[in-house]
Amino acid sequence: MESPQLFTSVIIYIILLFVISVHEWAHAWTADKCGDPTAKFLGRMTWNPIAHISMVGTVIIPLIGIMGPVLGLGLPFAIVGWGKPVPVNPNNYKNYVRDDVLVSLAGPLSNVVITIVALIIVKVLTFMHGDLVLMIIRDILFPLAQLSFFLAFFNLIPFPPLDGSHILRPLLGYNGRKILDKMSAYGFIILIIFINTPVFDIIIRGINNLFMLIVNIIV
Repeated sequence: MESPQLFTSVIIYIILLFVISVHEWAHAWTADKCGDPTAKFLGRMTWNPIAHISMVGTVIIPLIGIMGPVLGLGLPFAIVGWGKPVPVNPNNYKNYVRDDVLVSLAGPLSNVVITIVALIIVKVLTFMHGDLVLMIIRDILFPLAQLSFFLAFFNLIPFPPLDGSHILRPLLGYNGRKILDKMSAYGFIILIIFINTPVFDIIIRGINNLFMLIVNIIV
């Protein structure tokens, strides 16, 4: 028996809050290890979602995208989400270029770890039986693994303010960095336009194919 759409939507939103919180915590934790305790002192080194909520990225866009099917709305954009950027002071880094990349990679990597752990638990639960086990796998663990994996690679897209822009920056020349910095002022607008293009659809299919490959390996 399938779960009611509203129940599924609430669970997905809770999962989204969790993976975003871990993602932002990973940024803060890594920054602290790299010599910058700014986020730690500001209370951002926590899994508490309240500390990481972005009104647009964590509330408005995700809720519209998730609740759309419940309300019978055909929405023109994908379900995406992000947290309030973790404050860092790069001047505190032990090595500016290296540590900026490490801090940026930490968030997506944490989401990949969540995916792998969730799928390992799914594998263990497949040896058990019952409606409750099926519901946990179908409504919690599998969506957790899939959404966390998607957010990991979504955040690697090299558009400001996503993590991928920080990873790309050291690979660019002076002019390339200037262009990237100018894009930062319009990053949100560019991102919203981009996720409604065929290119983004291709990226989603690629991420889903990679996710299913990992599912087949682990489960």
